[in-house]
Amino acid sequence: MAEFIKSFSNYAWGFPLVVLLIGGGFYLLILSKFSPFRFLGHAIQVLKGTYDDPNDPGQISHFKALTTALSSTIGMGNIAGVAVAISVGGPGAMFWMWVSALVGMSTKFFTSTLAIMYRGKDSAGELQGGPMYFIREGLGTSWRPLAIMFCLVGMIGALPVVNVNQLIQAINDIILIPNGVEVGFKSNLILGLILVAVTSVIILGGLKRISDAASKMVPTMVLLYFALVLFILISNYEAVPKYFIMIFTDAFSASFYSGDDFMGGVLGALILLGVRRGAFSNEAGIGTAPMAHGAAKTHEPVREGLVAMLGPVIDTLIVCTLTALAILVTGVWESTSDNGVSLTAAAFSHAMPKYGSYLLMVCVLIFSISSLFTYAYYGGKCLSFLIGADKKHYYNYIYILSIILAATTPFSMMLNLIDGVFALMAIPTMLSTIILAPKVIQEIKVYINRLN
Repeated sequence: MAEFIKSFSNYAWGFPLVVLLIGGGFYLLILSKFSPFRFLGHAIQVLKGTYDDPNDPGQISHFKALTTALSSTIGMGNIAGVAVAISVGGPGAMFWMWVSALVGMSTKFFTSTLAIMYRGKDSAGELQGGPMYFIREGLGTSWRPLAIMFCLVGMIGALPVVNVNQLIQAINDIILIPNGVEVGFKSNLILGLILVAVTSVIILGGLKRISDAASKMVPTMVLLYFALVLFILISNYEAVPKYFIMIFTDAFSASFYSGDDFMGGVLGALILLGVRRGAFSNEAGIGTAPMAHGAAKTHEPVREGLVAMLGPVIDTLIVCTLTALAILVTGVWESTSDNGVSLTAAAFSHAMPKYGSYLLMVCVLIFSISSLFTYAYYGGKCLSFLIGADKKHYYNYIYILSIILAATTPFSMMLNLIDGVFALMAIPTMLSTIILAPKVIQEIKVYINRLN
């Protein structure tokens, strides 16, 4: 099964998908005349609540929409995903993750603007946003199969299997094994059941409870993680310039790449690795974030697009870069065979021998738990679109069962599964976004005129 899932993931992440994600993102960036970057200051003003109106349609504020989206993207993609990228590709993998994020800013701007422009009503009459709705409302009912495809793969892509797997790995490595506890199927199952109990309390409360929890947890966890990694970098300040430069130089030499070739060479494979891990980190073009941003209280689509584009800046350009530098400057990427969250834990233990791994455990716990809440919301929206809002709660039971599965399954298998499904989710999201892009350009012009 593991080999089958690996083959499926590698096939899904072929050259056509890289062209669709990165090439499509560049096309959107040029088409918009770099609007996402030009309005960065205005985006921050919107996020601060300057333009909030409680009477606008929607369910949650701009800030809560962003933190809800970030609670899924700032998670194991930033801790385990970066560690996987560096352990396989070396420092240069981070450069291609940066490229993915810069292009992803444009993609997120377009997809989340469309999520507000073409909000549709679910079977209960509630306004909803996301790729399935902007496909149906923007492209028409003849395109419904594309929306159905997104929802079917989206329900699998929203399963929390990577987050749960790596959270339990962190608990095993940092807490249980050092204290002499024997770990295995039984201990992992018990931890899985505890996570089921915690997750159930939040996700059965719906979007408001999820967004309230995310808006409190996300800023706190980012600040804590930021402070810890800064301590590591200051402690190893003499090595920071060397490795920062190496991120750029190794991006084109691929000297440390140790995986399979792609398109006949290691450089192509390194680029693919960076794009793949970047997509796992910020989910730009995948289609999950527009489901959260589509619930924002606003009648201005461009404003929500501008808020959404801040996501890749925060989670990939800032948080992922901090993780990468912490792993590089401590040297653990060359001195240990650890992978995923275990490699990041080794970096923290190296810099802070007595308490570093425990502090990372706190971050991992908050990252993972907040991600669990948001992904349940995404999967429920997909099921709601397919069979009706009154039946979306059934997804919660599938979701909860998947926590048990993830707790007792190898990491590589879970990572390949989500990678492959994310690739399939990107196809309907990017195709519909590129087709509808001229509509967004018209909306930008109208918004700028109103703003002036």
